Amino acid sequence: MTNTGEKKANIYDAIVALALLTFIGIMNETAMNVTYPELAQTFHITLDTTQWITSGYLLMVTIVMGTTAYLLRQFPARRLHLVAVMMFIVGSVICATAVNFPILLTGRLIQAIATGFSTPILFHLIFTQIPTNEKGMMTGVAGMIISFAPALGPTYGGVVVEKLSWRMIFWILLPFVFVSLYLGQKYIHNRPFGNDKPFSYSALACLAAAFILIIGGISTIGRSSNFLGCILAVILAVIFFAAFLYLNNHGKSQLLDLSIFRQVPIRLSNLTYFNLQFINIGISLVIPVYAQYALGCGSMTAGLILLPGSFIGAFIAPLGGRWADQRRFAEPVVTGASMVAVASLFFIIIQRNLTPILMTLLFIVLRVGFNLAFSTTISNASLIVSSHNSSDVNSVFNMVQQFAGSVGTGLLTAIIALYQNRGSALVKQTIIGGQIDYYLILFLAIITLMAVIINFHWQAHHKSA
Repeated sequence: MTNTGEKKANIYDAIVALALLTFIGIMNETAMNVTYPELAQTFHITLDTTQWITSGYLLMVTIVMGTTAYLLRQFPARRLHLVAVMMFIVGSVICATAVNFPILLTGRLIQAIATGFSTPILFHLIFTQIPTNEKGMMTGVAGMIISFAPALGPTYGGVVVEKLSWRMIFWILLPFVFVSLYLGQKYIHNRPFGNDKPFSYSALACLAAAFILIIGGISTIGRSSNFLGCILAVILAVIFFAAFLYLNNHGKSQLLDLSIFRQVPIRLSNLTYFNLQFINIGISLVIPVYAQYALGCGSMTAGLILLPGSFIGAFIAPLGGRWADQRRFAEPVVTGASMVAVASLFFIIIQRNLTPILMTLLFIVLRVGFNLAFSTTISNASLIVSSHNSSDVNSVFNMVQQFAGSVGTGLLTAIIALYQNRGSALVKQTIIGGQIDYYLILFLAIITLMAVIINFHWQAHHKSA
């Protein structure tokens, strides 16, 4: 093998290592979704408290991702990968041996640090070391991992819980983490670019506070008596976010280069990316919860509803990337966003007649659309900015999609919990809460489709000009 061929092979081996850790980490995000009823009973907590094992995980991932644009310019990716693996191992052991909910949540937050590192590193290697004519395809593969893993999580969790125990969800994943450790430490090699400004700890603190307050405020929606607390939390979050923007853009240190948002396509692509992941993570949680509470399904059946859509959608993502490479990005993104909107509409139209089979079919349509649009959106955005800002696009977009998942998990669960807490007819109240969730998902799907159409119309107009 020539040196060039060997170097290319090493790059793909490095990507495999990161893809494996990313897949495990993201699947682990939602694997506990089907355990909500059992955990609520075991630890004597409410549904809106239980959801913190998912939304808290996503929130920590979001905060960590906010640091990766700086860290990837400052440190070798190999070192960050090692930290990620160690965090996942420690967090998994804590979760598997937890004797109460706070300890379980602590383990989940430590695990989340791993995913917060691994996902941006994966995209960073693709954006900086993969040839331009292969970026769409490879980004599609990465998108397949990010979209397939959270949908597969409830299926994996449901099978393990029904056959073994929820604690085994964590033990089973550890051997695969060690495989990632071996491959990553052997094949990940890159030279950091360096930073013009020092790390902004104050900006990170403000950003973290804003995210925590938003998710904390959303989680209180499930308790109707605490609506004022929700409003106050959101107001404080806005203040902290404004402080983050000021410190990041005007201070001597910097967390993220937000100048990328001066470009209209980046703003619209970011909105698209947020909404698509909100819908993806949100529906992957609503379906199992709805199936168990409203349809009376077991945890394994509730998880299996997502399996066909997960598999089919997974293989669509690389095809969407290849479609974008060979023709143009607008076609797969517009097609995908349209399919998401149509599937979201039918969840509302036939809600009262929903069965596990119908939910499975609608989820397949939604997942195919999601996978056509999701990874191609960030791939298109990465080509709009300069190579120097590719790590900022990578970090910001991945941070946003994780935050979207956290908001989606917290908000959609809180809405169902709000209606469940209003009366004793649990099935009826869950159906009403689920209906509100489906309407919210449809609204975001329509906004996404409009943003996509405007985005590519703008790009085509300015390119021709």
